[in-house]
Amino acid sequence: MTGEIITLQIGQCGNQVGKQFWSQLIKEHGIGRDGKSVVADPDNDGTVREDDPTTFFRQNDSDRFTPRALMFDLEPSAIAGVQNTFPGLFNDRNLWVSKEELGAGNTWSKGYDYGLENQEEFINMIDKEIDATENFEGFQLLHSVAGGTGSGLGSNLLEALSDRYHKKIVTTYSVFPSSESEVVIQPYNTILTLRRLIENSDASVVFDNNALLNLATRVFRDRNTSYEQTNQLIASVLSSVTNSLRFPSYMYNSLPSIFSTLVPTADLHFLVPSFTPFTADFIPEVRDFKKSSAYDVVLDLFDKNNGMALRSNDTPVYLSIFDSIIGPADQTDVTRAILKAQQRIKFPPWSPTALHVNLGRKSIYNVTPDSDRVSGMMLANTSSVTTLLQNACSSFDVLFQRGAFVHMYQNGRMFQNGVDEFVESREVVQSCIDQYFAAEQESFLDDVLIEDENMVGDVDGLDADGDNII
Repeated sequence: MTGEIITLQIGQCGNQVGKQFWSQLIKEHGIGRDGKSVVADPDNDGTVREDDPTTFFRQNDSDRFTPRALMFDLEPSAIAGVQNTFPGLFNDRNLWVSKEELGAGNTWSKGYDYGLENQEEFINMIDKEIDATENFEGFQLLHSVAGGTGSGLGSNLLEALSDRYHKKIVTTYSVFPSSESEVVIQPYNTILTLRRLIENSDASVVFDNNALLNLATRVFRDRNTSYEQTNQLIASVLSSVTNSLRFPSYMYNSLPSIFSTLVPTADLHFLVPSFTPFTADFIPEVRDFKKSSAYDVVLDLFDKNNGMALRSNDTPVYLSIFDSIIGPADQTDVTRAILKAQQRIKFPPWSPTALHVNLGRKSIYNVTPDSDRVSGMMLANTSSVTTLLQNACSSFDVLFQRGAFVHMYQNGRMFQNGVDEFVESREVVQSCIDQYFAAEQESFLDDVLIEDENMVGDVDGLDADGDNII
C-alpha cells in the first residue's frame, strides 16, 4: 500500500506553487475545486478506481476530498489566493498566518525566529494531520530559498521535521532566485537555507528561476512570462514525480523507492529536474504540435534547454537518474533510448550506468486533445548542480566580504553572538560542492567506505551506554 504524504507550503512562493500543484492533482483525480468528486462513486457503479487519491487527499464518508496539506505564511495574501481559488477544498485548521500579518521583510532571521516562537503550534498542526493517516510516509516541503518566510520559516520547519520525525522521508522542492531579483540580501538567505537543505532534508529538488523563465518563454511562446507560468512548470514536475504513487504499479510506488535510486550518500541529495514536452494534460493553454515518441522524450530530457536549473558544463557527470515517462509509451522505444543515453552521457567510474524509468499512466479524468501523447520528467543527481551552488556562494561572498547588510540579521536569535552562523553555513555549502567534485572520481566510494570504517569501533564514538554500538 502506498503511504500518505503531507505537503507543507511555506511563504508566498511555496503557497503559489502549491496552488498550481493542487490544481493539477484535482484534475487528475476527478475532484472539483470544492473537494467534491466529479466522477461516479465506484462503490455504487461496481467499478474500481485505477488511481489512489488518498496518497495526497483525505476522503470522508460523503466522498469529499481534502488535501493533506498545511500552509504557513507571515502575511495573508498568498494563502487567501489559494482559498479563493479552491473554496472549501482545504482544511481551515491547517492554515497559519502570523497575527501581525506583516511578513518577514525578506529577512531569513525574522522568518526563522517566527518558527522558533510558534514551533509548538506548528508541530501540533502536523501531528493532527498525521493522526488522520494509516501509513504515513513522509513530507514534501514547497518553498523559496531567497525570501524571508520560505527560507527562514522553512529552515526552522526543516530542522523540526528532521528532529521529531527523523524516520520519515523529507523532500523539498526549493526555488532559487533569478539574477534579476530585487532582494539585495537574498544571497544571505540562500546560503543560510542551503545549510538546512544539506543537513535536514533527505532529497532536495532544485528549481532555478533563471532557467524557469527561459523555459517558460519557449513553452508559452511569450516573452512576458510570469511566475504564475513558471509555477505551472514546477507543478508539472511535482505531479510527474508522484505519478507512480497516485497511479500505483509494482515499481516506484513509495517515496523511498524513488529517492533511494537517486541518493548515493546523504550529502549528495540535490536533484535537477527536466521536463518535455508540456502537453495540454499539464498546461491547457500550451499548444505544441510536434508529437514525440517515448524514444525522443527520453533523449530530449538530457537537453539542457529542458532543464530547470542552469548549468555551465555541457558534459555533466550523472550520479543517478530517474525518469517518469507518462502516456502510451512503447517499451521498445524506451529500451532503445536508454541504451542510446548510456552511450552519450557520462557516469562516474564507480556508478552503475543505469537509468531508472517508471512508465506512468495518464488520468482517465483529465482528458485533453493531448491524452494520446507522451511526456517525460527526469530527476538527475548530477555534478551540474554545483553551478547553482557556486553561484549562490559567489553572490554571498561579494556581500559578506564587505559586511554589507549584516546588520539586518543582528536582532535574530541565531546571530546574538556574532556572524558565526554565516561562516558555518558557507563552509557547509562549500563542503557539499567539494563532495560533488569528489564524486566524479574513481576513488569516491573507497573514500566513503574508509570514512565509515573509521567511525565503527572508534573509542570516541561510544554511545551513551558505553556499548560502542553506533
